[in-house]
Amino acid sequence: PWPGSHLPPQRAGARPGMPAAPPRRPASARRPGARALAAAACLVLGIGLIGGAAAGSWLTDDSADAPPSPQEAFTTGHDVWHSTPVDTLFPRTVNGLGVGPGGADRTWTRIAVAPDSGCADAYDPRLAQALATAGCARLLRATYVDATHSSLITVGAQTARTDPAGMMALNTRFSTKNLANRTDLMPLPYAPKGTPAEGFGRAQRASWTVRVLTDVPVIVYAVSGFADGRAVTEPQPAEAATRSGATTAPAESGLGHDAKDLADRVAADFRTAAGLPSQTTESSP
Repeated sequence: PWPGSHLPPQRAGARPGMPAAPPRRPASARRPGARALAAAACLVLGIGLIGGAAAGSWLTDDSADAPPSPQEAFTTGHDVWHSTPVDTLFPRTVNGLGVGPGGADRTWTRIAVAPDSGCADAYDPRLAQALATAGCARLLRATYVDATHSSLITVGAQTARTDPAGMMALNTRFSTKNLANRTDLMPLPYAPKGTPAEGFGRAQRASWTVRVLTDVPVIVYAVSGFADGRAVTEPQPAEAATRSGATTAPAESGLGHDAKDLADRVAADFRTAAGLPSQTTESSP
């Protein structure tokens, strides 16, 4: 045997007679906290990613709940007439809380709905001419009776073809030329046969209103009359018939309030359907 073969082998480079160096420990054994630190870092990173995802979700939800821009609402308004149920635009029953003469409550019940149509023959010639610049995509109409069955009210909504500038121009024209208050520009009733409204014609018109909306492409109108079929020789626009102290027949009977408040309600329904916030004093059960 080789001399010293019974001795443990020496490390390379060790000089004879020097004790051998102890073996090196693995890195993981020399640093017992490394794995724990790495795990902690991963945990912090994971929490950060989860928190970021949640924050992104909240931001997305907030943006989804935000009201539409004016242009988006106007564009949506073109489709409301066929994308919204008739019972939403013209509810079967409408409660007007404190909107009648002297702050009285009013209730109206729908008795007839016209098939959606164009605007040909839907207006007297002068009113048709006044609204012609807006164009007519569709016309919706419904007739209501009040709780006492003494008043009839037709409400109509014409979806226009024009753009926001066109609606604004028409609104300005109606306002500056007082067109909404001219008796030769009164809307026509919808009076189908076989209903309590079948005797509601041109001569029975007592009060009315015409609204050219500008935030949605819709023209809303309402016209009211007595349910017993009596002719009215001096009709009065709703704006005048609802003023404090008005003593005309349309004012004292509440026909001005009927026209004004149902037009308010239908205008609010179209705005809401287009995504716009709208506040009214009327409520529907």
